[in-house]
Amino acid sequence: MTTREVKPDRLNLFSDAVFAVIITILVLELKPPQAWSFDALISLWPSAVSYAVSYLFIAIVWINHHHLLHYADIATGRLIWSNFAHLFSVSLIPFSTAWIAQTKLAAAPVSFYAGVFVSVNATYLLLCMEVIDRPQSNDLPAHARRMMRVRSFVTLGLFALAAAVALKYPIGGMALICLCLIVYLRPEAPNIKSRHDRSDVDGSGRSPAGVAGPPIA
Repeated sequence: MTTREVKPDRLNLFSDAVFAVIITILVLELKPPQAWSFDALISLWPSAVSYAVSYLFIAIVWINHHHLLHYADIATGRLIWSNFAHLFSVSLIPFSTAWIAQTKLAAAPVSFYAGVFVSVNATYLLLCMEVIDRPQSNDLPAHARRMMRVRSFVTLGLFALAAAVALKYPIGGMALICLCLIVYLRPEAPNIKSRHDRSDVDGSGRSPAGVAGPPIA
């Protein structure tokens, strides 16, 4: 008997639901000031900054995750567990966000915050290894895969550097985290069309090798 292939549709739906819950938890951590003045509102700037950065980061993670799973044809066991590890890492963002907000960007919380981003990026690389780098995959040319790996490891290094810098200069560590967000804004590799865009051209729903580009990690 042949093993029945499981499509990744339910994996996509479950992941989207988890992301929605994480964003909901994130906004619930915002607490209004007790005083009735704009000065009291301004004093909450650490919460506002951490919330904005975290919200943008979660949005970028979801966009990259959404694009990556377009390349998944089968929900393998390794893909499912890698996805759970990735979602676990993302689920730590509201906790770390609340910590740095309550401590007003103290050193250890910002370092931990950057460490969570390292975990998110590392688990995303696990997803890429299963979806993009599997032997059966021929959706991407070799140079696009190399570009994805380079950008992924550069971002990992920046997050790790941010965690180290934050221990002495928390604001500097937060600035490096924001720099990584700029790198993440474009999900596709430069000069490489996405699989979805290519499907609009050939009408097949699949992009030929050498055209589509993966979301970056």
